[in-house]
Amino acid sequence: MIGDFFRGLFLMIWKVVSDQPDSKAEFLSVFPDVLQPLISVLLSIVPIILVFAGLFALTTWLERKVLGRIQNRLGPNRVGPVGLFQPVADGLKMLTKEDIVPHSADKVVHFLAPVVLLVPTLLAYAVLPIGRNMVPINLDAGILFFFAVGASTELSVFMAGWSSRNKYSLLGAMRAIAQMISYEIPLILSSVSVIMIVGSLSLVDIVEKQGGYHFHFLPRWFVFTPWGFAGFIIFLISSLAESNRSPFDIPEAESEIIAGHLTEYSGFKYALFFLAEYLGMFAVSGLGVTLFLGGWHAPLPFLEGWLSYIWFFLKLLALVFVFIWIRGTLPRLRVDQLLNFAWKFLLPMSLINLFVAAIWHFTSGWDTVAGGVGRWILCAAMIAIPYIWLGRSLVGQKKVTHRTYRFAS
Repeated sequence: MIGDFFRGLFLMIWKVVSDQPDSKAEFLSVFPDVLQPLISVLLSIVPIILVFAGLFALTTWLERKVLGRIQNRLGPNRVGPVGLFQPVADGLKMLTKEDIVPHSADKVVHFLAPVVLLVPTLLAYAVLPIGRNMVPINLDAGILFFFAVGASTELSVFMAGWSSRNKYSLLGAMRAIAQMISYEIPLILSSVSVIMIVGSLSLVDIVEKQGGYHFHFLPRWFVFTPWGFAGFIIFLISSLAESNRSPFDIPEAESEIIAGHLTEYSGFKYALFFLAEYLGMFAVSGLGVTLFLGGWHAPLPFLEGWLSYIWFFLKLLALVFVFIWIRGTLPRLRVDQLLNFAWKFLLPMSLINLFVAAIWHFTSGWDTVAGGVGRWILCAAMIAIPYIWLGRSLVGQKKVTHRTYRFAS
């Protein structure tokens, strides 16, 4: 029995590492039929939690290092070699800090808010195809499931702000909800263009549609089309806002409302919010990789046979690096700028991009060289012209000048 257990375990690990199908079948046969469904679920959940929790720890260190480089400082350099053990120190600090709850707070809701935020974030990973034959659940409506579980984040943020009985917390929660709803619409609409082209809500089908190469070297990723590039930029900007990342971190504007809905949280509860924010960033980045960057497909044909999940995580880390880079580069927006940008620019552009994606689909018969070039020019012009017009109308007649600095004499 023990020998069969370890043999099945090692065989399962080998099949997972080498991208082979049915990796769990041999290992599950060791257990009784009654326990097999439960063991199968655990074998899908535990690796996801371990991998992305480890990625969370690595990203917190990487973000501090990159921001330190941008700001001409060292970043973490005391705990462990080059500060690599800083996430461990931070975790221990959060575990040992006192959990302070305001006397007038709704203690049950105050406790449930970080849990309600973290659990749906983990559920979103259930439909992401991390590699070849590596998707926990292949749902026919996988992208619909992803957005459905992600919609509960607004509820958890409001629970945190309302239960704290603090004006700063409530104001921060309302800001966050207004921002998340405003940018969730263009985020979903940018994904609808991909669904239209593929004709499926399954994330596995979307990745398979992007397989192959043009001219034996150019990937068939949607980002290399006019509508796909525009959709990817809209998706990326909306993802920043959904993740409360700079320059859209208004819900936690410390100079105005202390820490927003997190003001009355400390210790491990605060760490859960922090963890859920990063896990949400990983999830939405993984969705962006799946929709526009070919998922686990390699960038070049001769690399396609390599371990598929490596390419998925490299693309994911590249997007995370872009998020960090933007945080260290752009200043925070005002509330009116943020909402105007969402409703007056991103939303119209996402609707126009849907129409362009439809034109791209119905002109797929233009298979000659001249037809392909004309197709590109037509779709690119249909995106570029509204982009310029909407951008100028958003700025309006405001006179933009260089900032001048005056010092007291």
